Amino acid sequence: MSLAAAATNESLAQTSNVLIYSAMAVYTLAFFAHIAEWLFGSRSRVARTAAALTGGAQESAAGQIEIQVAQQGGATAVLERPKIITRSAAGTRNIPDGPGAHGGDAQGDLYGRIAVSLTVLAWLVEAAGVVARALSVQRAPWGNMYEFNITFSTVAVTVYLVLLALKKNVRWIGLPLITTVLLDLGLAVTVLYTDSDQLVPALHSYWLWIHVSTAIFCGAVFYVGAVATLLYLFRERYETKLATGLTPGSFATSVLERLPASTTLDKFAYRVNAAVFPLWTFTIIAGAIWAGDAWGRYWGWDPKEVWSFITWVAYAGYLHARATAGWKGRKAAYLALIAFGCWLFNYYGVNIFVTGKHSYAGV
Repeated sequence: MSLAAAATNESLAQTSNVLIYSAMAVYTLAFFAHIAEWLFGSRSRVARTAAALTGGAQESAAGQIEIQVAQQGGATAVLERPKIITRSAAGTRNIPDGPGAHGGDAQGDLYGRIAVSLTVLAWLVEAAGVVARALSVQRAPWGNMYEFNITFSTVAVTVYLVLLALKKNVRWIGLPLITTVLLDLGLAVTVLYTDSDQLVPALHSYWLWIHVSTAIFCGAVFYVGAVATLLYLFRERYETKLATGLTPGSFATSVLERLPASTTLDKFAYRVNAAVFPLWTFTIIAGAIWAGDAWGRYWGWDPKEVWSFITWVAYAGYLHARATAGWKGRKAAYLALIAFGCWLFNYYGVNIFVTGKHSYAGV
């Protein structure tokens, strides 16, 4: 490679930095728009969830109420108070999905649309920053932890926007996603920042495009599954309180009633984890092939290899438990969160705190 080709284009590198900071500013606006969506949306839907939980003889919140008309010898008819019977139907918990992040009213929906629009704008700006970083050194933009972080957050938002484009009711992911993206980018530009530079020799391979890109995509999808799993735990406890006649706090009522039902969240988390698991398997295989080319051996129990395999085992155990042992609900959710915790340690812990052949964090 010539010295001219190896040189860093400082102008493009600086442009990338400006774009990343600009994206953070727009993401911050999207964050506040999502907060407004949750806070100012209608709170009238709680009766709908409570109605489903009480089941049986309770009348629906849509206005179907039992009215008894009493006739007493020729006197004027008297309409009694609507009778709401709150006995639960035995074993039934047919819970409807909440309306998403907003409460179903025009104001909440407006804030939600503004939040999504700002998210799209921030995503475009951040993606431009990632591309500028790549062009500044003419290589894949994930040669160190800073670049990995900005690319990972871009891909995570991409997954979210694609789900929205497919008409999936996933606006409830918006607030936790944008919060995490801001934390991720804040960590990237402060602790993990590395000047744009060339790769170490071992990374000069087309496998960098294949292996690392699939790892980033898998992590983004695993993250979406983890968000759904965590929200499932909160929503399931909320539904349990309602089913047992307890009254959740006002904050829980205003927020959790808008989420999809716990069963919907559970299925969503399982499906996204199951869908991306084969690609994570391919990621490990691709890494082994690359290791054979770069270091002359396919597997050497390097810390990154070990924790990639541990992550694979954790997700395989989760999927196996769901498919064969019939594990659903909280037990499966805990397994899924443990698996994602393994992925996070593989992402941050191994690269930053552990020394090995994959120590390319640049910090």
